[in-house]
Amino acid sequence: MDHSGHGTTMELPPFTLGRGLEWSADPFFLVACLLGLGLYGWGVVRLRRRGDAWPVGRTVAYVVGVLSIALVMCTKLNDYGMVMFSVHMVQHMVISMLSPILILLGAPITLALRALPTAGRGRKGPRELLLMLLHSRYMRIVTHPVFTIPMFIASLYALYFTPLFDFLMGSKAGHIAMMVHFLAVGVVFFWPIMGVDPGPSRPGYLMRMLELFAGMPFHAFFGIALMMASAPMVETFKNPPASLGIDALSDQNAAGGIAWAFSEIPSVLVLIALLFQWYASEQRQARRKDRAADRDGDKELEAYNAYLASLNARGN
Repeated sequence: MDHSGHGTTMELPPFTLGRGLEWSADPFFLVACLLGLGLYGWGVVRLRRRGDAWPVGRTVAYVVGVLSIALVMCTKLNDYGMVMFSVHMVQHMVISMLSPILILLGAPITLALRALPTAGRGRKGPRELLLMLLHSRYMRIVTHPVFTIPMFIASLYALYFTPLFDFLMGSKAGHIAMMVHFLAVGVVFFWPIMGVDPGPSRPGYLMRMLELFAGMPFHAFFGIALMMASAPMVETFKNPPASLGIDALSDQNAAGGIAWAFSEIPSVLVLIALLFQWYASEQRQARRKDRAADRDGDKELEAYNAYLASLNARGN
């Protein structure tokens, strides 16, 4: 028995972690993940052959970020996520809050700008088009807190508490579009806060922390609303297959607990990354000031020596 044209067998055995991690690839996400890893690897190899260094930590963060997408979209977790609210919520939280953070820490745009060749004078190649996009008005809008925070919140409330979620879950294309949306919203939300890549102008570190914590309470409230509900709230998950042996309301409460917990974990990760970035920024500023002070001191010494030399010349 197929589910909503997905070709996913509804008569799944009871969910266990071992079964959930069995291979069951979604072709779209499999190709996207392989392409993402291949392009990143090409960039790193190109830099190394040129004699330029690229931090290993960034590569590890990016690879783990892409593999986390593959984990939830190319295993049986994706099949169970079609009929179990709790498993779907794991997918949503990973792909919208964990994967974007790790991918952003991998600085893929910085790598692309360093690895892509510069087009000739008066021509526009991939590097020039990427720079145009980074400095475009569109990018300033979609990474502004006035856009990112409401979008981050709406991705929960406006999706799950309206018929839109059931409509998207009704087709393979709709489900893929929803997951891509979760990933994109996570990227544009976290990029201005803790992204390494260049982009639209960023506020100071304290303002970034405020942006981070502005969205998280709504995330926690969403999880609590699911945990406290006395009836199933999402049509798609109201009648789970009998073979799973689960109660829809209990599964929804579990989904709420997962959403609530995930509002804390990424916040801590981002906060740690922000503090490290802040410290590194302060260190760079201190070194710049020291170099400027050294140059000023050298100029003063040169001026004093010149003054002494002029006095000496007059005496002679």
